[in-house]
Amino acid sequence: MIEQISLFVRMMRLKVVVTLWTFLLIGLARHTAHLTSPRLGAALLALGAGYAAATTANDIADVGIDRVNRPRDSGRPLVTGDASIAELWRTNAIAAGIAAAAAIPLGSAGVTIIGTSLLVSYAYSVGPVRLSHRWTLAPIALAIAYVALPYALGTTIAGGGWSRGDVRLVGGLFILFCARIILKDLRDRLGDMRFGKPTLLLRIGKRATCVASMTGAAVGTTVLIAGLQVPATVAVLLGVCGLGIEWMLLRLARTDDEQAEQVAIGIAARAGNGLLLATLALLILQAQDANERTIIAIVGCLVAIFAASFLDAAIHPGRVRIGYKA
Repeated sequence: MIEQISLFVRMMRLKVVVTLWTFLLIGLARHTAHLTSPRLGAALLALGAGYAAATTANDIADVGIDRVNRPRDSGRPLVTGDASIAELWRTNAIAAGIAAAAAIPLGSAGVTIIGTSLLVSYAYSVGPVRLSHRWTLAPIALAIAYVALPYALGTTIAGGGWSRGDVRLVGGLFILFCARIILKDLRDRLGDMRFGKPTLLLRIGKRATCVASMTGAAVGTTVLIAGLQVPATVAVLLGVCGLGIEWMLLRLARTDDEQAEQVAIGIAARAGNGLLLATLALLILQAQDANERTIIAIVGCLVAIFAASFLDAAIHPGRVRIGYKA
């Protein structure tokens, strides 16, 4: 039992699932000042368990590719031999069951969102659909699962309805996520090539992929800021995060060193995380009817903290620790 629980938690990949939770909280904060909803815990568990179901299915489907791309990745127990296919399928069933059960207190809308999330995750990894092998649809499917559905779940537990502002906000986050997720193919290109997995990178090349990512990041940041409808000073602060992303993507486009590529992507992710957390803080402050001076001060402090971390990494890239090394 302890080993099964440990495998379940391991497959949730908490460093990643926090991203889904952040989008949920953004949707929640957009519509209510009461962020202590009794249904929030159920929503967080449903998303986390749903993600564990997604990762187990994907690991089983792509085990051959992962053995090439991530032979020593502790986050891939099937590759390292720490778990069998049968154990992962068992974990998958448990995770899907927990996600479905946790969604029940969220009402019919919550059950529908979590059910859709599970369907998207299986369609992404499992045949005959297997969206992960459809290079035009894979980034969109992931953005739906990571961004749109968690945000919708947040608005659901807040009891809010979508407006034009929500569409712009989700649209900006959606585009930003797509701009980021197409870069993961740089790390995985060797295995993708060997197994004939079609990706945007292999279709159009690295330079064009970087251009697409830079364009998406710029458009996404602009749409996001427009959706937030903030004072000019706050817009500039959020724009600083966008500029940091563009800087690192330009560095990414100009290097051919694989380690330097992953460092550039990681540093760009710091700027992206700063943008997300600043957005969340902004929405919480707006929901609490904070005055403009308070909003500027708090958002400015958050951006400054991330900017300091970002600049230290950008100036000293050799100090950056890569989360996974092939």
